Amino acid sequence: MLEPTNNDELPTIPGKRYFAIGEVSELCAVKPHVLRYWEQEFPQLKPVKRRGNRRYYQRQDVMMIREIRTLLYDQGFTIGGARQKLDTAASEPADSSVPNDQSLNLLLDNMINELENVLTLLKA
Repeated sequence: MLEPTNNDELPTIPGKRYFAIGEVSELCAVKPHVLRYWEQEFPQLKPVKRRGNRRYYQRQDVMMIREIRTLLYDQGFTIGGARQKLDTAASEPADSSVPNDQSLNLLLDNMINELENVLTLLKA
């Protein structure tokens, strides 16, 4: 199986509340050991840990992992550079009057997922 080259080729995120590390690995095309390493390097990644130290990622974690993946794999940032980019993006006040492409894509992804969930409920 070929690895997706960018986030546009990744599968849509299902409408679940929590995801196991194996599911996140498939959704983001990143191996589980890489996800565990990124947790140490990026303070933004904090999956919930339950029994037996099992990690459970939430939707925002999956989206953050995809953003980190884009910075590292597609845009060529180093770990330190990606961390710095995410820190400055989080500290900059967002100009909500003019949405950027990334926020529009995120909004569209969320809308599509919600509509898919409604469609699934209607079919049941």
